[in-house]
Amino acid sequence: MRISYKKLWILLIEKNISPATLRKDLNIATGTMTKMRRNEEVALSVLLRICEYLDCNIGDICDAVRADME
Repeated sequence: MRISYKKLWILLIEKNISPATLRKDLNIATGTMTKMRRNEEVALSVLLRICEYLDCNIGDICDAVRADME
């Protein structure tokens, strides 16, 4: 299994929020943003801060995807 943040990027577009704005508003490290762009694991605390900021549930910003489903 791997993580996919595709839902996050779509939600940001729908809410007209740039990834740079998200990063600045939540003080997310640039390395963490890079990990999310690469669909790599990031700390749950970061994901929960993003959920609070976007007023959504964690399932609204990421998915667990089977590696053989790529």
